[in-house]
Amino acid sequence: MTGEASSIYTKTGDDGTTGRLFGGRVGKDDAVMDACGDVDEAVAALGVAREALEDPELAELVLRLQRHLFVVGADLMTNPRARDRLTEGVSEVGAGMVDEVERTIDRLVADRPLRPVFIVPGATRASAALDLARTVARRAERHTIRAAREGAAVSDHVLVYLNRLSDLLYVLARHAAGDAEEAPSHD
Repeated sequence: MTGEASSIYTKTGDDGTTGRLFGGRVGKDDAVMDACGDVDEAVAALGVAREALEDPELAELVLRLQRHLFVVGADLMTNPRARDRLTEGVSEVGAGMVDEVERTIDRLVADRPLRPVFIVPGATRASAALDLARTVARRAERHTIRAAREGAAVSDHVLVYLNRLSDLLYVLARHAAGDAEEAPSHD
């Protein structure tokens, strides 16, 4: 053996709080924690989508989005008094991340224009996973808005990023579905 195994539990959260980036604690039932939980869930849902994608370019894009969401989580979890310690693109969402998502949406829509119909999710495993990730991203956006309205220090860039992310995930799901996609019947 090369050393002692570290424990995954610290017991510091047994009081119903969790640590913030750069110090301080927040209640696990705080609105910002709901948003962070949703962001974490979106990362996991994107992992399912990435595993199901056959197109390596789309899989790489999804991995990049997962990494972006780690930045979103760090930004949300930062002690408000330490925001000056954040690094854009590493622990802080900035305009560059939003711009990247918008450019990607524009490129993908130019490659495969969207049909003006409602889509029933589930055409392929990958598209279904991306649609699920989209709904989780929308929930993250709603919870982030709620946290901001309740007084949490939430960056405008985080709010815009989450809004654009769900749009991008919709577009990605359409790409992943390809021609297998179905609109709802009108019977």
